[in-house]
Amino acid sequence: MPEPAWRALFRDRDFLRLWTAGFCIFVVRWVETLAVGVFAYNATGSAFIVALLTMLRLLPMGLFGAFLGAVAERMDRRRALLLIILSQMVTSATIAALALADAVAVWHLAVASFMNGIAWASDNPVRRAMIGQVAGPARMGPAMSVDVATSNGSRVLGPTLGGVLLATIGLDGAFLLGALLYAPAVVAVLRLSRAPMRIEAGRASVLASIAEGFRYVRGEPRLVGALLVTLLFNLFGWPFTSMIPVIGQDRLGLGPTGIGVLASIDGVGAFAGAVTIALFAQPAQYKAIYLGGITLYFAMLAAFAMATDPVVAGLALLLTGVGGAGFAIMQPTLVFLATPPEMRSRVLGLLSVCIGLGPIGFLALGLMAEHFGASAATAATGLAGLAALAATRRWWRHI
Repeated sequence: MPEPAWRALFRDRDFLRLWTAGFCIFVVRWVETLAVGVFAYNATGSAFIVALLTMLRLLPMGLFGAFLGAVAERMDRRRALLLIILSQMVTSATIAALALADAVAVWHLAVASFMNGIAWASDNPVRRAMIGQVAGPARMGPAMSVDVATSNGSRVLGPTLGGVLLATIGLDGAFLLGALLYAPAVVAVLRLSRAPMRIEAGRASVLASIAEGFRYVRGEPRLVGALLVTLLFNLFGWPFTSMIPVIGQDRLGLGPTGIGVLASIDGVGAFAGAVTIALFAQPAQYKAIYLGGITLYFAMLAAFAMATDPVVAGLALLLTGVGGAGFAIMQPTLVFLATPPEMRSRVLGLLSVCIGLGPIGFLALGLMAEHFGASAATAATGLAGLAALAATRRWWRHI
């Protein structure tokens, strides 16, 4: 009986090191996202400010994603990943110090969110491109399943830790933990094998490389469809996560610890979905998993927004996680498999741009929440996502 692909991946030392770095980054991301959301809402009472802070983590993808993808092809990715993690460690340590001095303000969190967003924008063209290089095309599906399972497992651990730390220690505890958790990630990256840089003589400028990437995507219907679905998810789906602290507190009557548990539940569903996909999914099923995942996600986020009982809300978030796992795994996998090796960092950078247009959705949801309430606004975005998905079938059918 052949060895499962996921087990073979973990016997590859470089994959294990990249997985370790990713796990540390993911846990910190969710600890800090939850802590920032609860702190900002308690400080300002504004759902719009909460959405804005989450939006600032995504904005750099839209602004710099294509540029980072083109630059990543010219750099030693190991060094680039190390610099990214160190910058995040410094940011977390700075906020922890300000919180310890009782001097932290919402604008400090806004700057930190934007700085961490720059690092997040680099994830696809740097760390995930390295994972694809280590795994190879034949193991890309299982590799992304493992990576997304890890990300979503951290969504169980991260928000719960963030809620407990915020309730018992304060904002300083959440960010101090974040700074400490980056240390193992630094060690893992330092131990990666040194891969030679692939800079060709006479290579075009960065801007010309970006333009070439755009032209390639426009001529490949599979990529057009995959990137369009990504755009819909980030405009109508993902922004709802910024409303979980608001809905949890105002509609469901939960405190910081309860909100942390609630925010982690979709991570449970996503982890289960990702593990299932890693074990059983076949390439012929990738399109169905991608489109079925985003459909379930939209439907269940609307159900969560309308729930009045924490148990019902939790069940909706569980199913949201299952759908989100299918989408999140197949998003980079389909893009990677439809792109030749010499174009992958650039096209993955364009994928980051599509993700980075999500701030439009965060901004719209935040404004709607201010006028109509978080629950009504969140439900409306989920239903709008379903409608937009149905209206764009002519493009995504080519996936």
